[in-house]
Parts: sequence; C-alpha cells; structure tokens
Amino acid sequence: MTKQELHAQYGPKIVTPLPGPRARAAVEADHRLISPSYTRSYPLVAKSGKGVRVVDADGNEFLDFAAGIAVVSTGHCHPEVVTAIQKQAAELIHISGTDFYNERLTELAERLSAVAPMRGPHRFFYGNSGAEAIECALKIARYHTGRQNVIAFLGAFHGRTMGALSLTGSKPQQKRRFSPLVPGVTHVRYPYVYRGCTGGPQEQDAFSLGCARYIEEKLFKTILPPEEVAAIFVEPIQGEGGFVPAPTNFLRELRAICDRHGILLVADEVQSGCGRTGKWWAIEHSGVEPDIVCLAKGIASGMPLGVCMTRAEVMDWAPGSHASTFGGNPVSIAAALATMDILEREAIANAAQVGEFMMDRVRGWKQSHPTVGDVRGRGLMIGIEIVKDKGTREPAPEVRNRIETLAFERGLMVLGCGETSLRLSPPLIVGNDEATVALDLLEEALTLAEKEYEHSAAAPAHA
Repeated sequence: MTKQELHAQYGPKIVTPLPGPRARAAVEADHRLISPSYTRSYPLVAKSGKGVRVVDADGNEFLDFAAGIAVVSTGHCHPEVVTAIQKQAAELIHISGTDFYNERLTELAERLSAVAPMRGPHRFFYGNSGAEAIECALKIARYHTGRQNVIAFLGAFHGRTMGALSLTGSKPQQKRRFSPLVPGVTHVRYPYVYRGCTGGPQEQDAFSLGCARYIEEKLFKTILPPEEVAAIFVEPIQGEGGFVPAPTNFLRELRAICDRHGILLVADEVQSGCGRTGKWWAIEHSGVEPDIVCLAKGIASGMPLGVCMTRAEVMDWAPGSHASTFGGNPVSIAAALATMDILEREAIANAAQVGEFMMDRVRGWKQSHPTVGDVRGRGLMIGIEIVKDKGTREPAPEVRNRIETLAFERGLMVLGCGETSLRLSPPLIVGNDEATVALDLLEEALTLAEKEYEHSAAAPAHA
C-alpha cells in the first residue's frame, strides 16, 4: 500500500477549516460558562468517538493519540464496553458500596488481585478518580504506620485535591494561592536522566541511584527522622512530568530504603498502569513490588473509577475511617470488567508490539530532527522532548506548543507534558497502520515547526 493509499484509508478526514462554525460557537460558549482553570491546547470540540478516532462538532474526523489523557484504553466506545455499560445501567445504576454490599465490588477486586504487582492477599478501596485513589493511599499510609510524613518527587503529578496536590511537584500554577497545603510532605529529586546528566550508561546509573540514596544519606541524617516517614509516593513513569521512566536501580533502591525503615512504597499507576506500557503495571518492568498501588484512567475505558490496592495487612483501618458515596459505582465497575477482558485478551500485548513499532521510528528523530533532544517511554507511553539546542538542552516549550497546534490542523490529537515534551498515548487497540499515519502527520508538524523556529531565530531583532 502506498503512503497516499495508507493515509486515505487510515488517516483523519478534515472537511472544514479548523475550528469549524459549530466548534467556534461551542468554544465561545465555553469561554462564557466554564471554569477558566481548564487548559486547552487547541479548539477540538468532540462530538463522538470510535476506536482511535474522534469526530468533532462539524464532522471533522481526527486520529486520537491522546486517548482522553490515557483514559480510553480500549478506544472510544468499544462495543464490548458499551454493551456492559448498557446492560448494567438497565439493572442497577447506583447503590453506594459505602453502606450496602454489591457483588460487582468483589468481582472486580478478585480480577485485580490476580494481576496485582505485589504478592497477595490484597484489599481494595474504590473511588472515582486518580486523585481520590491517591488521597486514599495517603490516609492509609498515615493510619497504618502511625507516622505523619511522606516523601514525593519533583516533577510528580498526583492530582489536584488537597492531599494529592500536596504530593504534586509539577507546576507552580497548580499550587499558586492554595496554601496552606497538607503538611508533612518532602520533595526530592526524581531521576530525570536527560536533565540530570550528560554522560553514558554508567553515569546515568550513578545519577539515578544517587537520587534514591539522597533520601537515606541526606534527608534521614538532617531534617527527616526515618521513623516518622509513612510512605514514599512514586510514579514508575512520571506522566505530567514529561513521560520520564524511573530507572530500575532507582526503584529497587527505593524498595530497599522502605524495607530498612518500615516505610510503605506507593506506586502511582494512574497514567502508566492498566496495560499502557505493555505490562499490567509499569513498575513490573523493574521487578519491584510496591505496598500500595493507585490506579484509575484506563481501568474503565472512560467511566469514572479510581482504585487503591494494597497488601491486605496495610488496609487495616476501622469502619468509618474512609468512604465514598459514588466509588465503585456498578456501571463503572461493569465497564472495568469489560475493559479487563479486552486488555487481557489483546490490548496489553498490542501495546507492547505497536509501542515498539512506534519507538523504532521515533528514536531516529533524535538524529534527523534538530529539536528532538530525547525520546523515551515504554509501550504506548512515549515522550518526545523538544529543545532549542541539543548541546545546551535548553527547553523549547513554544516549539512544542506549535507542534501540537500544527498536528491538530492536520487531524492528529496529541498533548504536551512536562516543560517541553510531547506525549504519545493512543488507545491500546491502535494498529501499525494508524500509528504510521499518525507519525507521518506528527513528523510533518515537527518539521514545519522547526523551520518556523529556525526562521524566527535567524530574523534580526527589532529595536
């Protein structure tokens, strides 16, 4: 199949100028009525979706390589998920697992227990989002250990509710004018290798190990008594921080530190979990077993569900200690069970295969494109770091933002992450043909953004 034929069959279909008239009207209404705290990269007004495609209000069809921020793991409106939702909605929409029993709660718990990244038995708490799962983990850690302090990492994003926000170390605007936050959180450096060292593998290993050992060798000897630390919260792959994988030696050292001092290791798998990296959980790539796992996003293909999963002995709090009215909603759990069927049958393996297919191509951009400083990730969680100069590694957020816009104009939905990176996180059912078309469009946008930047940099400054 020629490139033209491939794009004709698998590419987006743009039928109006972007944004179209209905989209423009929707954006204007949004500006009048909706919270201005939301961040929108481009005027995409979604009306419907199927698989890896989103159709906007004017009938333009886009390739979605953002997946609702890594949420629609099985694609938009997967027929098995839709059927499960419809069937459950006709039987029971809500009962509240806080006050009443429901067989769906234990059915999903048993399924998750079977794929947990740590040895069982396990216990589960259901909420509605990733932030709620993190809040639960924070409260459990303090309750179980009787300790008040926790450690998190610079660059981390754990959510926007007050406890999760206190753990977050991503962007100042997320915390601006919201203090005082929850006390007892200490942030330390995350092993962002591209930003931390310029040497080869040996220096990179030493840098990442040093980030972990700083906790024990500096913090615990100066300002933070280890016997007062309840937990260390870590993303196995930082999401909003730039799609930055944690090196294996770093995660293993965190586990050893936790074991030496009776500290709980909490893996935030909200964005990296549920098959996105080609395994059920990103932390599985390291062989490290956490004590608590937080998950959401991809577990229910777009229905609101957050889960806090622990070793059973950790979730030892008394009745009334924590609850959620809507957590474990029967419709959301039905969607999650259908999602797990699809992930286990085909989508996780597909994420590994198509992810490597995409990485094989994108890795080459480091040599062929002057602004591509780094390419990293696992499975279908791929980050591309954009820089002004490869020698200085100076961030180029304005170029990254321009690439997003140019990709949108070509019918491709991608999002940024971190200060200066692009993220590729399509539904896990994406095929090689769709991936090829998406990368063609992205490279076209990248090339044009680079030419624009080169032209602007060469232009004389005006007085």
